[in-house]
Amino acid sequence: MMMTERMQANLLTIDQLESDDALDLIHEAQAFKAGKQVQLLKPAYAINMFFENSTRTKTSFQMAEKKLGMQVLDFNSATSSVSKGESLYDTLKTVESIGVNLAVIRHPETDYYRQLTQNNNLNIGLINAGDGSGQHPSQCLLDMMTILEQFHCFHDLKVLINGDIAHSRVARSNAEMLYRLGAQVYFSGPKDWFDPALEKYGRYGDFDELLPQMDVINLLRVQHERISGSANTQFDVQAYRQQYGLTKQRAKQMKPEAIILHPAPVNRGVEIDDELVESPQSRIFTQMKNGVYVRMAIISRLLRFQNLL
Repeated sequence: MMMTERMQANLLTIDQLESDDALDLIHEAQAFKAGKQVQLLKPAYAINMFFENSTRTKTSFQMAEKKLGMQVLDFNSATSSVSKGESLYDTLKTVESIGVNLAVIRHPETDYYRQLTQNNNLNIGLINAGDGSGQHPSQCLLDMMTILEQFHCFHDLKVLINGDIAHSRVARSNAEMLYRLGAQVYFSGPKDWFDPALEKYGRYGDFDELLPQMDVINLLRVQHERISGSANTQFDVQAYRQQYGLTKQRAKQMKPEAIILHPAPVNRGVEIDDELVESPQSRIFTQMKNGVYVRMAIISRLLRFQNLL
């Protein structure tokens, strides 16, 4: 099936994807996971521009690019000309000019990509690998893939997103896509860290009351790098764990078939007890594995648009 026109050259936000588009990408990712191979029509080059620290997303994109046969250029934001005041747009025009076909970008500024796409003068594929507290489309799709593998559908599935929701790009992307795919979305965590704008996708409730009803528990870490003032300096790890963490005791209230998701990095002993990270109900490392195949699917679509696949 052809991807809708809204996702051809770039994937920047989850709302570029209709529900069928998202499922098409997931099905292609499943095909890659099952061993599907593709052949580039000519050499293709990628650059991963991460202006925030990353382990999983960065290495996952690198692996996806290499599995597809792409050449991957090194990029270090600290030693790039951005540190001299060069704009992100001019940096992208530079790498486009030397022959790069695809740029994967993580940036601390929410909606950083809007300025890049306003004038349509960039002829390089762009993938948003996370923008501030905005969007994280590839993480969303790998989470959807992991849920689909477990339950085979989304209709009426009960999914709880718990934790630091206001500062989470994962929460925003997942809530929107889950809602559109037919799941019932719930939120819990500190009330001060809930974004009322997400109420259009689901309702906020008490963690202990909601937990026994849920099919999926999507945990989030506390994003200290986006929290300022006393909420950060006075943060009490044990108090947070007792009130909002998935503890061993709380996990006993979960449905036997329920699964645990977490975008990672995981702060063991804060939002989840150490023993639960690799428990039978955890799919945290499955998410990481699926991330490579989802990113292969996304990259493949953009390469086809450029007639490289």
